[in-house]
Amino acid sequence: MVRLAAAQSISRPGDLAANVASHLRLIRAAQAAAVDLLVFPELSLSGYEPDLLRDCLIDASLPDGVLAPLQSAVDAAGRAVVVGAPVAHAAGGLPHIAAIVLSPHAPPRVCLKQHLHPGEDAFASAGPGGAFLIDTGRLRAGLAVCADFCTASHAAQAHEAGAQVYVASALISVGGYGHDAALLQMRAKTHGMPVLLSNHGGPSGGYVSAGRSAVWLPDGSLLAEVEGPGEHLLVIDQEAAGAGWSARVVPL
Repeated sequence: MVRLAAAQSISRPGDLAANVASHLRLIRAAQAAAVDLLVFPELSLSGYEPDLLRDCLIDASLPDGVLAPLQSAVDAAGRAVVVGAPVAHAAGGLPHIAAIVLSPHAPPRVCLKQHLHPGEDAFASAGPGGAFLIDTGRLRAGLAVCADFCTASHAAQAHEAGAQVYVASALISVGGYGHDAALLQMRAKTHGMPVLLSNHGGPSGGYVSAGRSAVWLPDGSLLAEVEGPGEHLLVIDQEAAGAGWSARVVPL
């Protein structure tokens, strides 16, 4: 059985310690549900706060840094987690918006957001192109950071690289949800693979998040969706290779 989950979390602006604590609570809930891969929203550790990115930079190479308690939880459970955070630009430019993959007893891997929304280039740098896959040992997931999924070639590259599911770590507002949900549905249908969305469960960066984390099946149909904002886990299962998917929402 393959089991994935979207963590629909609520972030406190710029409060890394408080957000780490809330992440640990959701990670424990996912571990109790035996989730193989848990995905948090975009910039979940800092909140989507453009003015605070430089103040909230996370160095994924530091074993005793901000990520240490999260890594310890991942090591203990033996299951992978994706968190969102700003990271420094290697050449000293504007920070990157990143998704950081924590795998058991392995160094963190950093996936940089490749496609920025209009206006984001005033406070963040785009990352290089190419597919980014997470291999859980049971399934290969292609990872998108928010606006990445708006560019059709991003999902196509993930599929061509061997992704069996496409996961999106995002902040989608109430006003933008209809448009973005249609794009995610299209990515699922075009490439014949499930698409899982992890969205913020509360306001962030001046945006009213829609919540509504969701999963679309390979035919583009909606399998499950959180009803609105708030903290939840959206858990999806595939019982065996090639078998159908099921889903459930776990309130927190």
